[in-house]
Amino acid sequence: MTSETRAKMVAGAADLMSRRGVNGTSMRDVVRHTGTPRGSIGHHFPNGKQQLIEDAIVFAGAQVSGPLEHLTRKRGAIAGLRTFIDLWRQTLEKSKFQAGCPVLAVAVEQFVNDATGGEGGVDDAAQDRLLDLADGVFADWQRIMVNALRSEGVTAARARRLAALVIASVEGTVAMCRAARSAQPLDDVRQELELVLSAAIAS
Repeated sequence: MTSETRAKMVAGAADLMSRRGVNGTSMRDVVRHTGTPRGSIGHHFPNGKQQLIEDAIVFAGAQVSGPLEHLTRKRGAIAGLRTFIDLWRQTLEKSKFQAGCPVLAVAVEQFVNDATGGEGGVDDAAQDRLLDLADGVFADWQRIMVNALRSEGVTAARARRLAALVIASVEGTVAMCRAARSAQPLDDVRQELELVLSAAIAS
C-alpha cells in the first residue's frame, strides 16, 4: 500500500467533503470514490475518520495556498485575488456547482465521531482540533494576501483587514454560487474587491 494510495484517499476525502460535508463523508465512501483497497483505511489512517478529515483539511488548504502564494509574489495582490477566485470558479464549474470549500464545511459543521459508540456523538476534542486546522488554513490564506498587500505599500493594519475581507467574501460567495448554480456572484464580488484593493494600493 503506497503513499500514492494515501494521497489519493486524502484528495478524495477533500472532494467528498466539499460536496457532502464532513458527516456526509464516510470512510467507506472515500474507498468507493477513490477506488482504493478497503484495507488501506486501517493501514494509512489508524486513527480512523478523524485522521483522514484532518489530513484532507491540510490538503485542501495547500491546494489553494500554493498557487495563491506563487501568483501574489510574482504579480501582486490583484493577480492573487483573481487566482483565488479562479480556483473556486474551476471547482464550482467542474463539479456542476455541487462542490464548495471543504474547509468551510469543517468550520460550519459539528463533527459527529462514529467512534464514540451508538450512532455517533459529538466529540468536543475532535471538533476543536478540526476547527483549529480550519482556522489555520484561513489564517494562511490571509497571511498570503497580507504579505502581498504589504509589499505594495498598504499598512499592516489595513492589509490585515483587507485580507480578512477577501477571504470571507470569496468563501461566502462560493456558497452563493452553489445555491444559484451560477458563477455570477463570483464575477460581481471580484469586481468590487478589485476596486477596494486597487484603491488601498493607490493610496
